[in-house]
Amino acid sequence: MDIEKKKEGHLKRKRRVRRKIIGTSERPRLNVYRSNKHIYAQIIEDATGKTLISTSTISKELKAKFKKIKKAEAAKKVGEFVAKQAIAKGIDKVVFDRGGFLYHGRIKAVADGAREAGLKF
Repeated sequence: MDIEKKKEGHLKRKRRVRRKIIGTSERPRLNVYRSNKHIYAQIIEDATGKTLISTSTISKELKAKFKKIKKAEAAKKVGEFVAKQAIAKGIDKVVFDRGGFLYHGRIKAVADGAREAGLKF
């Protein structure tokens, strides 16, 4: 498959998801991005356009924990960590934005980790 067509397909899915999902101050948006090596999670309030919380597999707090574990396990830990940070800031409900990726594998692991740590979505 041509790389340009693959990118365009991803962008179409991302736009389709974002049309329906809007983060408010009561329920901010939990956005997930997956690269080949790393996973990134952010909690964003769309009304002001501010990122409230962000974490990833390359953040200083978590980087040492991910030396010898699988990517899906690391994604689950990222979900748990972002949920703990959100609950500490008083955010307990979010809207999940899969960012054009299929709800499968590492994306699902982030969601499961966040749910287990106490976020509701």
